[in-house]
Amino acid sequence: MSWKLATFNVNGVRARLPIVIDWLKQRRPDVLCLQEIKCQENDFPAEQFLEAGYVVNVRGQKSFNGVAVLSGERPERVVREFGDGLPDEEARLIAVLVEGVWIVNTYVPQGRALDDPAFRYKLDFFARLRRWFESRFTPGQPLIWTGDMNVAPQEIDVFDPKRLDGEVGFHPAERTAFAEAAAWGFIDLFRVHHPGQKQFTFWDYRLPKSFQRNLGWRLDHIMATEPLAAVSIQCLVDTEPRGRPKPSDHTPVCAEFDLEKL
Repeated sequence: MSWKLATFNVNGVRARLPIVIDWLKQRRPDVLCLQEIKCQENDFPAEQFLEAGYVVNVRGQKSFNGVAVLSGERPERVVREFGDGLPDEEARLIAVLVEGVWIVNTYVPQGRALDDPAFRYKLDFFARLRRWFESRFTPGQPLIWTGDMNVAPQEIDVFDPKRLDGEVGFHPAERTAFAEAAAWGFIDLFRVHHPGQKQFTFWDYRLPKSFQRNLGWRLDHIMATEPLAAVSIQCLVDTEPRGRPKPSDHTPVCAEFDLEKL
């Protein structure tokens, strides 16, 4: 029996609730990580997800950011903050231990512009994550780091690498920061299974007909430590939700594992 995990930046969980519920009923992942839920915990539509058969764990924030994990099994442990002594007001991280697998769900800052303090904050966020992984885990553990990383790692991950080179989301400093965090011990599962495929997960609303023209970016990732990468069966991008009326600007990424081989 395979075990399935998915990640989805919903860009407002209440606005996208019908799409997410319908997608869950169709795909039935064991775990779904959500980013940019844009609501506080007490405003999260937990009841609808409970009715769909999922345990809900949320770290929310009014109007902005926010992450959640929906799981078929109740997590053994839940971590909702870095706990490293630094300010942690923005709701960008939640981690759960489910069926022996740690899942770290992150919504990495977008960065705004190169001269904006938010860009430095983004780079620092990756460095902070690397230190956090080093302090809590080992690369030999079954661990998944997933979410909207807001970085396209390679030229193949954007629709026009020459035009977009140096833009936020594809800037060399961001790509390096992401790579250095991942170098702790993570493997990009989509690239394991599709090494040469040009496949995006985000299509900007502001660019006319970006989805129809496939003018996208691969910003959403499922990263796994070697034990999980070795038992991964598949990793796919499901573009169907992005083509629906009133969609998120992102679409789900899904991975499948044979945990019995761990």
